[in-house]
Amino acid sequence: MTVTSNPVIESDINDIIKSDLDWNRFRNSNILITGINSMIGIYLTALFITLNRSQQLGIKIIGLTRSLTKSRLLFGEENCQDGLIYLNQDVIEPIKADRNIDYIFHLAGNASPTSIINDPVGILKANILGAFNVLELARTKKTKAVLFASTREVYGKSDLTELTETSFGEIDPMLSRNCYPESKRAVESIARSYFDEYGINTFCARIAHSFGPGMKTKNDGRVMADFMGDAINGRDIVMLSDGTAERAFIYLSDAIVGLLHIILKGNPGEAYNLSNEREPYMIRDIAKMVCAASGKNISVIFSNDEDRTKGYCNYKRVRLDNTKIEKLGFSPKVTLSEGIKRTLLSFEFSE
Repeated sequence: MTVTSNPVIESDINDIIKSDLDWNRFRNSNILITGINSMIGIYLTALFITLNRSQQLGIKIIGLTRSLTKSRLLFGEENCQDGLIYLNQDVIEPIKADRNIDYIFHLAGNASPTSIINDPVGILKANILGAFNVLELARTKKTKAVLFASTREVYGKSDLTELTETSFGEIDPMLSRNCYPESKRAVESIARSYFDEYGINTFCARIAHSFGPGMKTKNDGRVMADFMGDAINGRDIVMLSDGTAERAFIYLSDAIVGLLHIILKGNPGEAYNLSNEREPYMIRDIAKMVCAASGKNISVIFSNDEDRTKGYCNYKRVRLDNTKIEKLGFSPKVTLSEGIKRTLLSFEFSE
């Protein structure tokens, strides 16, 4: 089963299409998506394929992938009728496109704590070299807009109670796990510099805790990924702390709508917070919600394995101020409990 035939993903994509966005802006466009095998990349690719099928928009989707085998399992072979074309390469190499590119969604990169521990150099290369390669391509290919998937972690450690797009705390570059937020800060600066010097319309989305179908559930290390992996496999959920830390998660279809609001309605050269702050929960309560939604005889147990927590950010959660993106007309729709149910169900159809 390809992702476009998964009933949960199909339903989510149809909900996205119903949102108040002008899809004609993408008509006959060439759209490059780096990291199409990522969770967000999967949904964006499926969205544009579906728009081609349902509205005959004539979009060419150039999916940059390091693994053709995985991409073909997700989407099938290259399908000229639906507009999907694979570009098999690593984003750390100059990007070889044989046509003009109208829009770029730069999603390639890795935020996994497991990778932060084991491959920090790879994270730095993908983020920083990838940003330069994407923007050099945009500079030569008459690109209208480039959207970068950034992170709330660029704010660092802060004593504020809410973070606007101009609120910044501290990041210690000598802490091993900070290869990720520091390189994302650099990416945002690179994007702004190309906007200032070359007039390329860049947009940065500071995403906070997105989850949904297509998320990696093996050897990832992020809270929701680990919870989902345990639930899918019928394992008890192991907490690596007392579970009192708070998180606010945004379901994937809402995150996609937010990204599209930014690239279609946002101000070039700027950054936007993208989160769902309506439902902050302690992570132990989220774990219980996942257990209940799984329908399996599993429960939450507590551990204190310090070696397994090295890649995690241990800052106290500060809510993001979403006023700026809300002014573009965006607001999240899917509750946490509903998102958890949809995600677990999507994996049942993928088995």
